[in-house]
Formats: sequence, C-alpha cells, structure tokens
Amino acid sequence: MQYPHLDTSISPLRQRLIDDMNMRRFSRETQRNYLRDIGRLAAFLGRSPDTATADDLRRFQIEQQEDGVPVPTMNSIVSALRFFFTHTLDRPDLARRLVRLAHRRNLPVVLSRDEVARLLNATTCLKHQAALSVAYGAGLRVAEVSMLKVADVDSERMLLRVERGKGGR
Repeated sequence: MQYPHLDTSISPLRQRLIDDMNMRRFSRETQRNYLRDIGRLAAFLGRSPDTATADDLRRFQIEQQEDGVPVPTMNSIVSALRFFFTHTLDRPDLARRLVRLAHRRNLPVVLSRDEVARLLNATTCLKHQAALSVAYGAGLRVAEVSMLKVADVDSERMLLRVERGKGGR
C-alpha cells in the first residue's frame, strides 16, 4: 500500500524545524500542532514562511482574528511562530512582532456538598460511585480515573499514584 505523505520528500526548512523540536524534546502532539500552525502561515502567504516580513505577520494575525479563530488557538499559533522564527530561522526580530492575546479564564463551577451527595447517590453501581468519588475528590480526568489500579492507592498515606496523566505526565 502506498502512503503518499510518506513518499514525498520533506523540505530542508521543515526538516530543520523538526530537528529543532526533537532536540528540545517536544512531544509528538506539540510537533504536529507547530507544523500545522506554520503551515497555516505558509498557506496564507502562498510562499515559504521563511520569507515572511513583519507586515505579513501582522496581516496574518489580523486575518486569523477576523476569521474568528479562538484566542487560545491564536496564542498557540503565536507560540509556534515564535519558536520557528527564533530557533529555526534565528530571526527574533520577527518573533517580537507577534502579539499574544489575553483571554479570561472562567473559574470552574464548584458543587455544594448537597449537589455532590446527590450526584454520588444517583449512581446505582458501586464501581461508578467509587470512580465519581475519586474523580471529584482528587480532581482527576476521566482517562486518569479509568487507568487507576488498586496498587495505585496508598490508603495509609492517603495518596493516589496517577500515571499517564494529561500530556504523559
């Protein structure tokens, strides 16, 4: 079976970017996101991103904002482009032109004791009740709770060992 994306050669600039990210031990997910974001700039420019000017970057950010790209996504793009211009191209002057946007982070809704009790009592299965109790009490994600084993619980010290949390931490 042919894989067209594997058969095409990688440009020297792209390979250099990948090498720079590998040297700094970026995760595969971060590398994928950075490549995608730098690809967005290249598509916007219609040429190689290493030929970008400060005005090109300004127009790119304005277009991203007008297209309704969410603020966290725009900040992720800025991080990718800053890395690209600072480390791969050694053009920190362009990286300084990129603007990060401030965005409000809403505090999570905290349930009252009665609401937590109603939530836990709504389950009919002891296993589900235990999973919900651990998730809410320890602030774990679903994937983290589902990966827990009995050996991960240290009841003497009241500790949970969570492996493979978000981002492989």
